[in-house]
Amino acid sequence: MFTGLVEGTGRVMRVDRQEIDARMILRPDFEMENLTLGESISVDGACLTVVHFTGDVFAVDVSSETLTRTTLGRKGPGSRCNLERALKVGDRLGGHLVTGHVDGLGQLVERFTDGRSWRMVFQVPESLTSHIIEKGSIAVNGVSLTVNGCEGARFHINIIPHTAGLTTIGDLAVGDEVNIETDLIGKYVEKMLSSRLVGLKENRPEQRVSAAFLRKHGFLD
Repeated sequence: MFTGLVEGTGRVMRVDRQEIDARMILRPDFEMENLTLGESISVDGACLTVVHFTGDVFAVDVSSETLTRTTLGRKGPGSRCNLERALKVGDRLGGHLVTGHVDGLGQLVERFTDGRSWRMVFQVPESLTSHIIEKGSIAVNGVSLTVNGCEGARFHINIIPHTAGLTTIGDLAVGDEVNIETDLIGKYVEKMLSSRLVGLKENRPEQRVSAAFLRKHGFLD
């Protein structure tokens, strides 16, 4: 489990393809103390396991599932990644609960300055839209961010200078793809609400979890 508060970035040193999966060698741009074999590290929002380390370099195995469902399959030597080690029990939860299980890919479609910050607009698959709400939390390339607004399959966020400097988010250009993980709590709420609809006829509009359904059951005013 992670918080989405990225500790810093790292660079891909080498990618060894092994048939359908790969081993990725990374060097953090910051000091990772007491690294242990088998620990979990979020690499651009994907939870990976340390399988080897020496000095300031560590290796992770990347499955074919992860290579195809995330942007990691496009990483090569020199690529920068956001890195975060797993949350310790008792640590401050400054971001939000992030599992490191990427739900899908988004694409940056607009970017412009907003005071001292940057406003970024992303487009996501329709399947993710029910889990993205205004002022809710979302992880973009492993970075915990607040959704400022959303409409249809698009949502927008603000990136402050601190976040832009510490992570790779500030380097994104229009057209770039990103790893998206929606709010964990929202997924479980939708699952539990959907279970109330068991027994209703399939494909009826009132059977789906919608704003009207949430209002009817007291979840919205």
